[in-house]
Amino acid sequence: MLEKQVVIDKIEILEDGTIQTREKTRILEDGVVISEKSTNRSIIEPGESTSKMDQMVRDIAAVVHTQEMVQAYTRKKAEREATFAATGKER
Repeated sequence: MLEKQVVIDKIEILEDGTIQTREKTRILEDGVVISEKSTNRSIIEPGESTSKMDQMVRDIAAVVHTQEMVQAYTRKKAEREATFAATGKER
């Protein structure tokens, strides 16, 4: 019997609090993996809603995305956008 599993196999936390995830799709035949492929990557910025995400991602975000982290991330993001708007160059 064939079975398809989609799992989050990698979660990384960057210095600025951004969480990166990678999904892997596995095809199993009688419980044995016969195919495996990384299929999707996503990022979760501090302050972004995680309500529709995997429970493990929600749990990690609840710890990492503190109010201080969200404020610092938002401030730095606004600074980068202002710099780009003024100069046309990323910092």
